[in-house]
Amino acid sequence: MKNPYQLTDVNGRGRFEEIDMVRGIAILMMIIFHTLFDLYFFGLYPIDVTTGFWRYFAFTIASLFLLIVGISLIISHARAVQNISKDNESESIKILLKYFKRGAGIFGCGLLVTVATWFYLGEGFVIFGILHLIGLSIILAPFFFRFKKNNVLIGVLCIIIGIVLTSSGMNGSIFSLWLGIPPAPFYSVDYTPLFPWFGVVLIGMGIGEQLYPNGKRSFSMPNVPEKLISPFAFLGRHSLIIYLIHQPILITILHIFTGVPLFG
Repeated sequence: MKNPYQLTDVNGRGRFEEIDMVRGIAILMMIIFHTLFDLYFFGLYPIDVTTGFWRYFAFTIASLFLLIVGISLIISHARAVQNISKDNESESIKILLKYFKRGAGIFGCGLLVTVATWFYLGEGFVIFGILHLIGLSIILAPFFFRFKKNNVLIGVLCIIIGIVLTSSGMNGSIFSLWLGIPPAPFYSVDYTPLFPWFGVVLIGMGIGEQLYPNGKRSFSMPNVPEKLISPFAFLGRHSLIIYLIHQPILITILHIFTGVPLFG
């Protein structure tokens, strides 16, 4: 009999489909926003996505992604500890290496975005965007697992620090912008610094401790039809590759339908 508190995907890898589903919804929201952003950026439609509703819509997308990163880290850590205990190896070193490798891989994908946007955009290219932040957050996560639910409070503190840095108007350098202290003037189409955004990951980790203690779901799932969940869960399971390829695809589609030269 299937355990009602452990919903696996079609490959039986022990994934929680509600997490994949929320991540998939965030991916869909991101595609919608970036479509509108491209229309605005290339002057194809007079819609300003940098202020008002669409600005907060973008913040919501980033927050959803980062909350899910934090929750997923808690589940992953719980399972890693169980596996390490069976192997009788040093837990701290093994876990540090695991998350360093994973985080470095994501950060490397962020560097690919940096190079691609530098060649394509020039001014406003991505120096420290959401993939850079996620990669660094994964590397830092092992130092915060011990705080468990208290990560919510630490996360709120990180957000407050970020708000203070932003409101202070402090000017930094290219070497401090990853912290949330950019040089002046500075513009990037995707800027997601450690402060305040790492705070959202930490809040996700604190929430994850509550919802998925020891890597297991602590709540009952409603009976939702699989055909309603599957499309979003599929997007969520392939979120990284979708993130990397969706903009070139969107730009190509806009070029085909508008005839406007969008490739420089």
